[in-house]
Amino acid sequence: MLSSRTTAVVLLIAGLVFGFFHAASAQELKDTVFESARLAWDQAREARAALLAPRNYGIGLDAYRDAEERFARGGNLNRVREDLDKAESAFQQSLDAATVASLTLKSLIKVRDDTEKAEAPRLAGKLWRAAEEAFDDAARELERGDVKAAERRAAEAELIYRDAELSAIKSLYLNETRSLLAQAEQFKVDKYAPKTLEKAQQLMLQAEGALTENRYDTDMPRSLAKQANYEIKHAIYLSRYIQEARENKASREEIILDWETPLQRIAAAADKLAKLDEGYAQTTEELITYIETLRATQQRLEQDVGDRNRQIADLEDEIRELDEKLGGVSEERVLLVQRLEAQARLREQLRQVERMFSRNEAQVFRESEAVIVRMVGLNFASGQSSVRGNEALLLKVQSAVQIFPRSTLIIEGHTDSYGSDATNQALSEKRASAVRQYLIDAMRMSPRSISSIGYGETQPVANNETPEGRAKNRRIDIRITPSSEATR
Repeated sequence: MLSSRTTAVVLLIAGLVFGFFHAASAQELKDTVFESARLAWDQAREARAALLAPRNYGIGLDAYRDAEERFARGGNLNRVREDLDKAESAFQQSLDAATVASLTLKSLIKVRDDTEKAEAPRLAGKLWRAAEEAFDDAARELERGDVKAAERRAAEAELIYRDAELSAIKSLYLNETRSLLAQAEQFKVDKYAPKTLEKAQQLMLQAEGALTENRYDTDMPRSLAKQANYEIKHAIYLSRYIQEARENKASREEIILDWETPLQRIAAAADKLAKLDEGYAQTTEELITYIETLRATQQRLEQDVGDRNRQIADLEDEIRELDEKLGGVSEERVLLVQRLEAQARLREQLRQVERMFSRNEAQVFRESEAVIVRMVGLNFASGQSSVRGNEALLLKVQSAVQIFPRSTLIIEGHTDSYGSDATNQALSEKRASAVRQYLIDAMRMSPRSISSIGYGETQPVANNETPEGRAKNRRIDIRITPSSEATR
């Protein structure tokens, strides 16, 4: 005989098996009984009957829910079927009504869809709800067969949707502007920067007017709104600056000198001396001419590069044709290909080194077959040659050198023109030697592959008349010469 524990386990397993099959059987029965009504419901939903025929769709949905609840309670199956028959009939009527409404209310449906795409439910909620209520009334009137009442209510709904759409579009493009205007009030912009504020307000009005005129052409309003946002932020900055100047009791002279500083820095970056003894006009014109010249030069260089690339492509085609005619590859051709491949490798290595450094750390460029790493971020204390504090930057130099196996290095030291020639020469030599020794110690490179030289103030790369130019001239250049094998 089975023990009581074994008997309990067997009964439990039997119960679970029975429950599983009972549940499966119940689900199969539900699928069979509900199939027709569920299909009618799916068709009604696909026809957007909830929107276009809300009365009949609601009746069908209520009846279907009643059938589900009754079936779940184990109620009479005939009563379940009656609920489902009612649901199916109502869904079918809603489907028919939705088909009629999709034609009768076609214009309204399109307006509603456009309004929804404009995010009106989120951005113009009150108007959207009013429009939805009017739409529901129109659909119900149509279900009752009152076409005129439906059309009248649909026209009202369409107007409300249009207002909601426009309100949403304006909110989408102008909410940030309105928020910034509210911030501007806190900074008393109307008192301290009224002209800039007025300009921003005019731009916002223009954007709003453009949207009212044509809400679907948003390029211009978007641009106007961005300009308005900029002017408001500009006005806030000016207002804060003026208030701080007053609080600090800054004189007009101090304010003008403060605003001249950026122009001096820009001129220095262009390696020019800002001459402001007669105002900013002369320096401004010089900088404009300088920039326009650079742009013209860049365009010309880009054209030259394009021409060279086309010439190279033509030459490669000619070489291939000659190879086919000659039936083989000459020794000169092999050497030429090897040389071109080596130069391509060198260009790729140069790009790798460029990516290692930020603009404020180093400039990387070629001089013939050599790669120059100009260490603009390498700092020395005044009159000193210790590299302490520059370890992180020199670590990048190590990584750069490792890209060129068996290369030779020359560490070149340079100074600005301040100080005597002899002092600057000696200082440049000491600094170059300090960097050389650090790289030897850190990288364990052979001293024979690294040399150093000082040039003092004899090779400036910028204007020594400006602080920024002198800073550029106080530099260390690392000249990397790849092995001859790499450039053959």
